[in-house]
Amino acid sequence: MEEKGKTRRAHCLVLPYPSQGHVNPMLQFCKLLEHQGVRITLVTTRSYYNNLQKMPPSIALETISDGFDKGGVSEARGFTLYFKRFLEVGPETFAQLLEKLGGSEDDHVDCVVYDSSLPWALDVAKRFGVVGAAYFTQNMTVSNIYYHVHLGKLQVPLTDHEISLPAMPKLQHKDMPSFFFTYEQNQFMFDLVLNQFSNIDKADWIMCNIFYELEKEIVDWIKKIWPKFRTIGPNIPSFFLDKSDEDDQEYQITQFKSEDCMEWLDNKPKGSVVYVSFGSMFNLSEEQLQELASCLKECSSYNFLWVVKASEEIRLPKDFERKTEKVLVVTWCSQLKVLAHEAIGCFVTHSGWNSTLETLCLGVPTITIPYYSDQFTNAKLMTDVWKIGIRVPIDKNKIVRRQTLTDCIKEIMESEKGKEMKSNATQWKTLAAKATAEGGSSHENILEFVSSLLHS
Repeated sequence: MEEKGKTRRAHCLVLPYPSQGHVNPMLQFCKLLEHQGVRITLVTTRSYYNNLQKMPPSIALETISDGFDKGGVSEARGFTLYFKRFLEVGPETFAQLLEKLGGSEDDHVDCVVYDSSLPWALDVAKRFGVVGAAYFTQNMTVSNIYYHVHLGKLQVPLTDHEISLPAMPKLQHKDMPSFFFTYEQNQFMFDLVLNQFSNIDKADWIMCNIFYELEKEIVDWIKKIWPKFRTIGPNIPSFFLDKSDEDDQEYQITQFKSEDCMEWLDNKPKGSVVYVSFGSMFNLSEEQLQELASCLKECSSYNFLWVVKASEEIRLPKDFERKTEKVLVVTWCSQLKVLAHEAIGCFVTHSGWNSTLETLCLGVPTITIPYYSDQFTNAKLMTDVWKIGIRVPIDKNKIVRRQTLTDCIKEIMESEKGKEMKSNATQWKTLAAKATAEGGSSHENILEFVSSLLHS
């Protein structure tokens, strides 16, 4: 690839689904590729462009249309209409972008790394003779469940109480993704997760935001089916893995403005704070918020840092104080910096995959309260496979009651079982850092991928 005495850099377009939980890990992957000499252009929708508070200056940015250029999902007034329109408009405008870039030798695209939830991007890439690499933002246990439905080897509705799939732990209904139980009301969403595999056999590379040691049995099994499958995670800012880049401490894309809680944490004893956060997507019911508030108010043995989104604040009890010596409520914070703080003793989480990876990488034991999608399967893995947490029982109304949560917090923070979970979490932290360091499994897989681009 010689041009005027210079070696041309491989050029990757990276296309995430336009939401924070998908964009952030894929942007981190962009940073890793760039570090190996790959030129990166991040592609997002025009509607999501407004969320980009800042970007690494060396990463170029291009936009395509999702059909709702002003407001995205909010303009569409629902995910179903949004996805349907995105499926109509996205491929056309993505093809226009590839055609535009293909007209210049300097901008010519060598590879498209696309979010697995946007399989049409692979079809577009192949039309232009470009290498296509699928990127799975969920773990392989969840992806393998969907894959077996795609193959017709797992049916809905579920008939067996226990689900047994190759190289995976036994799963009960409560461990399965929520779409298995809502498909009659929302068939479109169920079809969407299955469509990830509609053309997967045409992908040149298949990547997943995990590290090998985390799911090695299933990785070994899936590589027999997809020889070009590689683990390339965890894709979190490198400072929190091996401190190799002091400047890489933020994802750099967020929908919310973080509040400073470090000074409050600095004044708390080591391991004394329970961090409570349920992610960016899901809003808790008023009844559940009331139960959580009562737990935090009555459980005086510990300190609590609680993330309550601005959209939820109005449903808090009127007499609930947002900042006391024992409790601090914020609308958003830098979760990585919080989890890395020595004052944190455990993490009460919805078990979204990014939050799960972060707690594994920072060695924090968990209390899991899953609500949606893959969170139930992630909770199963954290409690029964990786053994770093407790899953909180829910009542007949699907509410976690204050005393139940108090009992779980006490078990994590005070019991011998809690100490074992902390020890297990610390071991996973070590393995995650090892996987991404020079010579580690994820690091070597990224080098292999970059080498293939240079010689394609």
